[in-house]
Amino acid sequence: MRERRPPHKTRERTKPTDNAAAKRVTLPRALSKLGYCSRTQAERLIAENRVAVDGRIVNDTSAWVDLATARISIDGLVIAAEAKIYLMLNKPRGLVTTRHDPEGRPTVYDCLRDFDIPHLSPVGRLDKASEGLLLFTNDTEFAQILLDPVTHVTKTYHVQIDRIMDDEDIAAMTSGIRHDGELLTATAARRLRHGDRNSWIEVELDEGRNRQIRRMLEALGTECLRLVRVAIGGLELGELPKGAVRALSEPELQALRRKTGMERTRRN
Repeated sequence: MRERRPPHKTRERTKPTDNAAAKRVTLPRALSKLGYCSRTQAERLIAENRVAVDGRIVNDTSAWVDLATARISIDGLVIAAEAKIYLMLNKPRGLVTTRHDPEGRPTVYDCLRDFDIPHLSPVGRLDKASEGLLLFTNDTEFAQILLDPVTHVTKTYHVQIDRIMDDEDIAAMTSGIRHDGELLTATAARRLRHGDRNSWIEVELDEGRNRQIRRMLEALGTECLRLVRVAIGGLELGELPKGAVRALSEPELQALRRKTGMERTRRN
């Protein structure tokens, strides 16, 4: 009698999770992490049979590659990892945080004309009316970890308002204020200084909800006159002039990595 064999099972592709496979990513993501192009552009290149891995054309956008060992080429030319760049900008009021604005408004990239770096992207956003510390990098992993709510990296803002805020409202900001059905909470809030008709407060957030501080103040019947981000984690804006850009120092980068746990990940 002929032996019956169990039906063949198709192996499912699963994302590697062990530390040894930390450098394994899909091919479109690899091209993005190397700073060559966006993932969408990479998928198009792969579909056009223009991408090779270790000398062989790969047209599967779900293929996994090892960034530590794979030799990736586009149209026969081997690509190398782009040098990692980390910049801070003191964003002026009136600029939108985008590369190209359909309405033709000035953007934060107008301040970066001296930095001809492809795929340099802002880490998070500041709205048009907001000012202060804005980071830029071409290190997508660094940006994603810094923005991840799980890491709880605090962002500190100095906010000018149209009145002197009382203790009850300060307490409300840290206990939670409901706006349009959403509970918005500051990690910390305190008064800084005041004049006769307006004052400055300091607000810390560890999440990045859209227009969070402005919405909280609106719910308290308070007008926001100016909003300036002065720190991310332990990284301070300091005396950087408005509209100016500078590179982060190595100690500043290491401090941010410690805040997010990136240092531990690298050691593992």
